[in-house]
Amino acid sequence: MMKIGRVFLPVALVACLAFVGEKSDKSDLHTLVRIRQEGFNNSKVMETMYQLTDENGPRLTGSPGMKHAEAWAKERLQSWGLENVAIEPWGGFGKGWETKKCYIAMTAPYYQQLIGIPRAWTPGTGGQVSGKAVLVKIDSFGDMRRYMGQLKNKVVVLQPAANENKINFTADAKRLSDDDLAKTTADPHTEDGVASTNAKAPAAPPRLPRQKIDSFLMAEGAIAVLSGGRGTMGTVFTSNGASRAWDAPTVLPELEMGAEHINRLVRLLDAGKEVSLEMDVNNEFIKTDSIENNVVAEIPGTDPKLKGELVMLGAHMDSWHAATGATDNGAGTGVMMEVMRILKAIDVKPRRTIRLVLWSGEEQGLLGSRAYVKNHFGDRMTMALKPDQEKVSAYYNLDNGGGKIRGIYLQGNDELRPLFESWLEPFHDLGATAVTIRNTGSTDHISFDEVGIPGFQFIQDPLDYGTRTHHTNMDTYERLNGSDLMQASVIIASFVYNTAMRDEKLPRKPLPPAPKKP
Repeated sequence: MMKIGRVFLPVALVACLAFVGEKSDKSDLHTLVRIRQEGFNNSKVMETMYQLTDENGPRLTGSPGMKHAEAWAKERLQSWGLENVAIEPWGGFGKGWETKKCYIAMTAPYYQQLIGIPRAWTPGTGGQVSGKAVLVKIDSFGDMRRYMGQLKNKVVVLQPAANENKINFTADAKRLSDDDLAKTTADPHTEDGVASTNAKAPAAPPRLPRQKIDSFLMAEGAIAVLSGGRGTMGTVFTSNGASRAWDAPTVLPELEMGAEHINRLVRLLDAGKEVSLEMDVNNEFIKTDSIENNVVAEIPGTDPKLKGELVMLGAHMDSWHAATGATDNGAGTGVMMEVMRILKAIDVKPRRTIRLVLWSGEEQGLLGSRAYVKNHFGDRMTMALKPDQEKVSAYYNLDNGGGKIRGIYLQGNDELRPLFESWLEPFHDLGATAVTIRNTGSTDHISFDEVGIPGFQFIQDPLDYGTRTHHTNMDTYERLNGSDLMQASVIIASFVYNTAMRDEKLPRKPLPPAPKKP
């Protein structure tokens, strides 16, 4: 199986772990050293990542791949000796969907196989189809009139908003520099932080809703749609192209393409050349089970007074369908599973219960974590809270790619700054130094923050997350860095352990109000 070289801790490094902390928050240095030794010298994180990505494959919520991943995660967590491991349903989702086959090629003016990825929840072609391509640009109802009667049995090539065809002289991947971290931790109210301006960008002209365009193309008898977004050098950024709702309107088969391939079609069509295409796309809708799940596992608390309280950690296990979701968010899933394995392997006896949850439905709007929070802790829409809301000390999340941890977002809770700075100090040698008051959003810690539970996301090196892997066909095992994932596992394990051992729960921000009704 996958192996990573052993990393030993020199005596000098162990000696440098001592630091000053408040009496109830002083870290157990012996346990931190054991966490580091287990996390670096006996890591299983890359083995876990291989199984999750290469063996399991894509994990779109509602797909068989996601169901397989849930069963796999449950079995693996149980094999490590974790307790109360369960696949916990959270509610209805809509139609499941997966791709069984996808082929597209240009057959005239010459043959060339093309790279295209089906947009999620779009139908297949029902076998191989062929047709002439036609370039279409629709921004308004007036534009539609230009194409009436011209699209029957044609493959529609939607004019891309921008052509990404310039040479890129900037590296795809990067690590955060000292200057980057300084900007992250700067006061966001000053120019050194987030620059403020009173100037408003000019409003973009209103665009016709895509649903209207889809209905028009269907009515005109087109056979398929090709669209392009971001992505160069074979990278295709993909997404959903239709609703997962049971009563969603029918749309045409649609493939998303990278810049080089769709731009070639555009150039040929602009020059008046005849372009013919053939396609064979088999997309399957799964209609037998609309109930989706999260995977839960625990290390029970041991303190008679505190074992009913919780320290939670998690990551979303669902992915998009174009690749195997290695950095989004297999990396977060693998790290959080490794955190539990490390703590169990060194036989910690936490005062509070440590609970891991692996989410589904994050990509469709934090659905799994929001449903879990609503079922267990409170309703974000009414702020009607349940008794267990008071029992959660913190929730820690990881979901910004596979880069190593450089710090943590306080999510506006500055009362935690001294504590988190002290908890990071033993890991300055691993590059984790930054504590920022800033918020970061768009992932599952928000579900906890919305009901007043301290929820945190870590600052990570971006690597090539934004340029090559986030929601793309290149989000594969090769984009993972084993040493970064080990570093993240060790740091999060220490945060979880420290939180579980404190005399008090973490301080909380004021309870947010219920959202205003529209």
